Order: sequence, then structure tokens, then C-alpha cells
Amino acid sequence: QVQLVESGGGLVQPGGSLRLSCAASGFTLDYYAIGWFRQAPGKEREGVSCISISGTYYADSVKGRFTISRDNAKNTVYLQMNSLKPEDPAVYYCAIDCRDPNEYDYWGQGTQVIVSS
Repeated sequence: QVQLVESGGGLVQPGGSLRLSCAASGFTLDYYAIGWFRQAPGKEREGVSCISISGTYYADSVKGRFTISRDNAKNTVYLQMNSLKPEDPAVYYCAIDCRDPNEYDYWGQGTQVIVSS
């Protein structure tokens, strides 16, 4: 069964850091672009970052603070989030490819990030 499972979310103070993980099972993610997305309460889901053979992409809102990477040996993609801001709290999801969020029919459970002092 092809599956991506997100983890690593939690509560962090403003300015703090978290590392999210996106673990793949049922397939080898080496050959796929993997995207991170997030959805805050009352807002639409948005793309945050993407990693592919071509390189990496970051939304303007996270550029310089977030870093996406992959560990092929662990079949996992990471999102290192530094200097977290009050506008970053959301449920974070990962998905194969880096499409418009509206093009996906299915999302995993995601991992929740809370930024609060």
C-alpha cells in the first residue's frame, strides 16, 4: 500500500524550531517530487515547499526559514522549520508531486504545528 505518513509536529514558542518527517511506505520516494503543504483553521490549504530532481521550492512566506531535504536511505523527506512565527501554525501534510493543493483527492492525517508562547 502506497502511503505517506507525517510526524514531528507539536507545540513550540515563537522563534523556535521543529523538524517534520514524511515517511514513505509501499514505494521508493527517490524518484518522486514530494511536496509539503499546510492548512490553517479557516484557510485554504497551501503549498509550502517541494523537493524534486530539479531542486527545491519554497513559498515566499517560509523562504529563508524552512529547509526541505530527503534521506533516500530512510525513504523520508524532512521539513526543517526554524524561526517559527505566529502565522505558521497549521496542519502540515506531505504528498507526492508538487501540484496545486486542489488537485489532490486524498490527504493523510497530517501533523499539527502550534506556535504559542
